[in-house]
Amino acid sequence: MENIFNGLNPSQKEAVEHIDGSLLILAGAGTGKTKTLTSRLAYLIGVIGIDPRSTLTLTFTNKAALEMRNRALSLLKNRCSAPPALYTFHKFGLLFLKFHISKLGRKNNFVIIDSDDKKKLLKQIAKDMNIDLDISFINNEISKYKNSLITVDIAKESAELVQYKKVALIYEKYQNNIVDNNLVDFDDLLMLPYQILKSDNALRIETSNRYQYIMVDEYQDTNELQFKILELLSSEHGNLCVVGDDDQSIYGWRGANIRNILEYDKYFENTKVVKLETNYRSTTPILNIANSLIEHNSYRLGKKLISHRGDGKGVELSHCLDEMHEARFIARKVQSLINGGVNAQEIAVLYRINALSRSLEDGFNREGLSFKLLGGMRFYERAEIKDLISYLRTILNPNDDFSLLRIINKPKRGVGKVSLDKIQNEAQLNGVSIYEYIYHTPLENITQIVSKKLASNLKEFANIIQHLKAISESSPSTLIDEFDKIIALKDIYQNRPDTVERMQNIDEFYGYFNDAFEKFPNATLEEFLNDISLQSDQDNIENSAITIMSIHASKGLEFEHVFVIGLEEEFFPLLGDGSDMSEERRLGYVAITRAKTNLTLCYVDSRFYKGKRKQMDKSRFLGECGIIPNTSLKVTKSSGFKKGDPVRHKIFGMGIIQGVTKVGKDYRLKINFGGTKKDILSSFVQAI
Repeated sequence: MENIFNGLNPSQKEAVEHIDGSLLILAGAGTGKTKTLTSRLAYLIGVIGIDPRSTLTLTFTNKAALEMRNRALSLLKNRCSAPPALYTFHKFGLLFLKFHISKLGRKNNFVIIDSDDKKKLLKQIAKDMNIDLDISFINNEISKYKNSLITVDIAKESAELVQYKKVALIYEKYQNNIVDNNLVDFDDLLMLPYQILKSDNALRIETSNRYQYIMVDEYQDTNELQFKILELLSSEHGNLCVVGDDDQSIYGWRGANIRNILEYDKYFENTKVVKLETNYRSTTPILNIANSLIEHNSYRLGKKLISHRGDGKGVELSHCLDEMHEARFIARKVQSLINGGVNAQEIAVLYRINALSRSLEDGFNREGLSFKLLGGMRFYERAEIKDLISYLRTILNPNDDFSLLRIINKPKRGVGKVSLDKIQNEAQLNGVSIYEYIYHTPLENITQIVSKKLASNLKEFANIIQHLKAISESSPSTLIDEFDKIIALKDIYQNRPDTVERMQNIDEFYGYFNDAFEKFPNATLEEFLNDISLQSDQDNIENSAITIMSIHASKGLEFEHVFVIGLEEEFFPLLGDGSDMSEERRLGYVAITRAKTNLTLCYVDSRFYKGKRKQMDKSRFLGECGIIPNTSLKVTKSSGFKKGDPVRHKIFGMGIIQGVTKVGKDYRLKINFGGTKKDILSSFVQAI
């Protein structure tokens, strides 16, 4: 089995040959973590002689599980008595429940409901309870509760704001419903196995002894519940090997707990730590930038990437006047690379905020460059932008039934399907558009087919469109400000998990509108909308296309040429309530380490921000990474705690952080312990 060690460096070999006990493989970006993990699995089975059925390897995606299984079997050259147990966390949970859900008094013929079915059920429950909250927001909160092991009772007791009290009530009804109907949702695939293992000691011992060697990929992305499951699964032997990189922990916003990896050796005794620091992806100048930036995070395990490739071209800094010049600069650089023989698939443009894709899309379209938006939706295809455009099209031409139907109930005016069908039928019978029927038909006539309240709302809607149409014809440059004041479109997207992003997209569109009329004062609304139609249509997207994506979507990928845009304060790092500077810095580290050969960091003097052009300060990250003189360095020490985090106190139990305040060398946390608020120093609580 000598081939198992082929191509392994000393650190990788050290990790592969570790057999018993707790092992943390701290694998930096591009250091061959998958190769190390699969080689270790092959070593245990093919060299040591461990029964494949006694191993358990857990991943986060089916793609990763399949790749690792194929790699391991390839190393074993089919000399494997049985396939090793290699699953995603949720697939393992499903298989476990098929055998053991009876321990909860439930039958194993349960049905898994997907996310769409779950949302439909939540929508029906909210409707029955007469609760008007965004379903995505409710869904997201209930998922958080389950992954933090927050029961219905705790959720009800700890809820302070009205919307969270309502969510807790829906959570209770939802849980009763799925149990009564023997349904299991995605989060139950983790929560229920934990509850079973925790409550049945004999089964915990049996299961732990069955899986003698456990390995986990991307450990920095595990949440509290996954950590607790691993604790139980390894409880009888301690043979737990985890692979991860604390510097690439960028999913705190969706529940990942970085403390799982940072404090791994505190949770599991006699942990051996092996650092993989030889990077096979990037050149030395790129890694120097990455190392310098991430060293400003005080709360990390610490490692330094060393390039196996050696020296290369220096990292470039692009300074542009605004986002349009930035897009034009990048488009021309990209065109030059392609003209020089570079495959477009080897080029990527990354950003922190999705709204920044708008100027890039426009710039690339103008230059005739094919691109694909990975892990996201094109700017003009996003729901809130489609709503805006539909409103503007309706204002331009109120007889455009297609556009009007999209926005007639945004914001809500009580227009249901039945009443809308009646209005449409009447309009067709009279040979007019929906708008013409509403605007010209007397109120008392409309009330004969729909309620008086709805008829009044529809009349008001038609008058608003007429008012805005008059403004668009007399003073189009002032239209968007008046529109925002009257329609208040942003209110539609409040209390959603993606509220901030949608607000940013709307502001980006408002800014784009204002800028267009500032540059071309005599332009018309029709010309503006026609220009958008051209910008948002790529007729010939080639297979070989430049990739535009968020930094979150880029994790795990690599490109020869990478451009990172928006390196300004408030954009990257993102500032404001709930922002975590350490995680922002880790995002910067991830962005930089996607580049193999060429990296360009970009910042501008001004951008549209919240609908207005604003002078921008260059990102502190440019100084911290060493690409510019660090004259006004803003080093932000992180407490490791943030608002909304669940924590545990040895006396008061579990609580939710409501606020974080720096006090000397410590942090004072305002914590809600089941309805009782207390101020506790951070050193006296544990994140969960």
